[in-house]
Amino acid sequence: MNLVTGSTTALITPFKNGKLDEQKYADLIKRQINNGINAVCPVGTTGESATLTYDEDRICMEIAVAVCKGTNTKVLAGAGSNSTAEAIEAAKTAQKCGVDAIFSVAPYYNKPSQEGLYQHYKTIAESVAELPFMLYNVPGRTGVDIQADTVIRLFNDVKNIYGIKEASGNIERTIELLSRRPDLKVFSGDDAIDYAILANGGAGITSVTSNLLPDFKSELVAKALSGDFASSKVLNDKLFPINKVLFIESNPIMIKAAMFIAGLIDTLEYRLPLVAPSNDNLKKLEAVMKNYEIKGL
Repeated sequence: MNLVTGSTTALITPFKNGKLDEQKYADLIKRQINNGINAVCPVGTTGESATLTYDEDRICMEIAVAVCKGTNTKVLAGAGSNSTAEAIEAAKTAQKCGVDAIFSVAPYYNKPSQEGLYQHYKTIAESVAELPFMLYNVPGRTGVDIQADTVIRLFNDVKNIYGIKEASGNIERTIELLSRRPDLKVFSGDDAIDYAILANGGAGITSVTSNLLPDFKSELVAKALSGDFASSKVLNDKLFPINKVLFIESNPIMIKAAMFIAGLIDTLEYRLPLVAPSNDNLKKLEAVMKNYEIKGL
């Protein structure tokens, strides 16, 4: 099984007049490829997956697969739901689109037990048994935490579950997981602590900031995975101000605004209930962005 690791970008989804801007989406993915990102992640939280239609999900994945074909950049697609049956359909759609791997967010709102989480993930992963599969733990959004015992049980029992995107913000969780299962691929899901997770044995990151600064993020990860932790930390520290300002409103509000300010997307559009950031927060964002060189398309 060919696993996806390294630097990955949680892609924004550009809209124009309320519709998916397919050409701009392809252009943004090409920019990620040109700046050394190891994999792109369509239809995740940053991609406003909660308000995309099933057809839009499929189109985004198809575009990502087509643009990445023949390059060194892979496609790690989002395929999750709080309904196990719907998550299975999403995973099968991703498989048909030809993605390299999928990550599946913990079921939100209905707050399952750890046994429920185990059965949920086991059922989805086994429905696409030949496709590498990552868990996605983000309790701040879902209201449920995939605990370490459950992660390890799934890793032990389901052959295609190979890793987890860990976005709890809890470094201790990463240390516990890797101390018990060194072969588990743990990805940082929090931009501010990418270096800390990589330095503790993490295998990669899934970044929001890399939509804007893919060159910085790809280098940060490459340095860490090659053992040059000092250089990786320098980059992580340099990115701290932008990482912080991009999360002063709910993601992806600020990263989309940053992409618009940088001229990387033509229109600043969200799907309700998300709206544009406040003027005060826009000014904060603009001030921080002036400290970085942002490469164009």
